[in-house]
Amino acid sequence: MIRTQVVIAGAGPVGTVAAYYLARQGIDVLLLEAGPDCAQDLRASTFHPPTLEMLDELEITPFLLEKGLKAPLYHYRDRRTGAVVEFDLGELEGTTRYPYRLQCEQYHLARALAEKLDAHPKADIRFNSRLVSLSQDGTGVDVAFETPYAIEKVRADYVIGADGANSAVRKWLGVGFEGFTYPEKFLCLSTAEPLEDYFPNLAHVNYVADPEEWLVLLRVPSVWRILLPATADSSDAQLVSDENRDRVFQRLIGKTGIKTYHRTIYRMHQRVAESFRQGRAFLVGDSAHLNNPLGGFGMNSGIHDAFNLCRRLVPIIKTGRPDDASLDQFSRQRRGAARSFVQAQTIQTMEMMKEGQGSAQEKRRDELLSIRNDPEQRRQFLRRQAMFQSLADAATID
Repeated sequence: MIRTQVVIAGAGPVGTVAAYYLARQGIDVLLLEAGPDCAQDLRASTFHPPTLEMLDELEITPFLLEKGLKAPLYHYRDRRTGAVVEFDLGELEGTTRYPYRLQCEQYHLARALAEKLDAHPKADIRFNSRLVSLSQDGTGVDVAFETPYAIEKVRADYVIGADGANSAVRKWLGVGFEGFTYPEKFLCLSTAEPLEDYFPNLAHVNYVADPEEWLVLLRVPSVWRILLPATADSSDAQLVSDENRDRVFQRLIGKTGIKTYHRTIYRMHQRVAESFRQGRAFLVGDSAHLNNPLGGFGMNSGIHDAFNLCRRLVPIIKTGRPDDASLDQFSRQRRGAARSFVQAQTIQTMEMMKEGQGSAQEKRRDELLSIRNDPEQRRQFLRRQAMFQSLADAATID
């Protein structure tokens, strides 16, 4: 049987961050990933300022800055009227080293950290290795994982589940995952077509409200990404067809035959685990909470989970002195952040995008203009959008 101090399931951005943080602190860590490599997931591509500050501790932020695009500006747009309300994270300069969103696909972070873990003496990263069972007692956790050739077993002090929405860790713990799934499907298209040529003053991040077909226009280094809803009764084949692609671009920019690099169908969820801790096992990232991608909070919140937890685990493991109070506080703080901020904010943004013309849309636009035109309200709004406020609120939870 393999012996290690911490087993982490899932080598996405959250799992690799947790593993590399622990390894750098001298903790033996085994990272298991069911796939053959870090997944090239197109969903998450935004790093918020406090996340970049945390990643500085791992000396990985300069790498991300080289790979990504700085996006201090973002727009709320009305698709029918063309009205734009602009916000600028540059106003937070002086309170953060990174007064902007960084647009960079999440797999760049996961793969870079995986390479570092592969070379680190305290880390063991295993691809094609799927966690299949776990059980725990008062002194540790027994984990079994499946490789292409065998079932292997490991004894660890602690287990962290960063293995996504279908988390095997969460299922073995029997932790409920309360919430709902949106009835709509969602389509993500990527294109190198210069959308900025079709819209005046287009920002890198744009939330475009419309009662018929709201959408998000998001620039990452190589392409524009377009996220939009679809009716639940549309087949996946219809949604990714050339005909639907032409319909989307005809309405968006008045052209058809636009080349796309990805056409991906998603289901979106709003769910939070009943607890982020059970004994010596923990849940972080998508295994603990899911939300729609509006605002780019999901991956960032997961990285915040990882830092909150690992900062507590390191002294516990090094001293050999359990601290249930601290670990329970991790669960309360991060679950509180997921429920009171991430869930509430993303649901609110989704509803705003779907609102129709008339009084509802006008009211929301007036609210945004009022915030933008009031310096104090605007600063508070920017701090919420940048996730500083969610971290501050979570820190007050005992």
